[in-house]
Amino acid sequence: ETLWIELGDAFCTGSSLMPQKKNPDMCELTRGKTGRVYGDLMTLLSIMKSLPLCYNRDMQEDKEPVFDAIDTVKLVLSVYSPMLQSMKVFKDRMHAAANDPALMATDLAEWLVKNGVPFRQAHHRVGGLVGYC
Repeated sequence: ETLWIELGDAFCTGSSLMPQKKNPDMCELTRGKTGRVYGDLMTLLSIMKSLPLCYNRDMQEDKEPVFDAIDTVKLVLSVYSPMLQSMKVFKDRMHAAANDPALMATDLAEWLVKNGVPFRQAHHRVGGLVGYC
C-alpha cells in the first residue's frame, strides 16, 4: 500500500478489521452527499422542463432543492478547509511512484498489440523488460 497523503485523525476513523488503517470518513461522506445534490439538480431540471408560456405556479417547488443543495455544499466546504490544512503530502513517495519504470508497462503492451504483436507475446516481452529494469 502506497501512502501519498495522510489526513488528520479528526477527519478519519479506524478500521474495525485493520487497526493501522485510517478511513477517510469526510471524503466518503462527501461522495455520498454528491447523490443528494445530483437529486436536487434532477428535481430542478424536471420542474423547469417544458414550462408553458403563462404563470408558472409550479416554480414555487424550486426553492427546496436549491436551498438544500446550497446548504449541503456549504456544510461540505466548511469541513474541507480544515481537513485539507491537516493533510500531509509525501512528495518523495509520489515522485518515486511516478518514476517507476513499470508505470507504463500496460501502455507498452497495448502499443505492441496495436502494432501487430499477439497479446501473449507482448505480455511476455513487457514482463521481461520490467524484470530487467
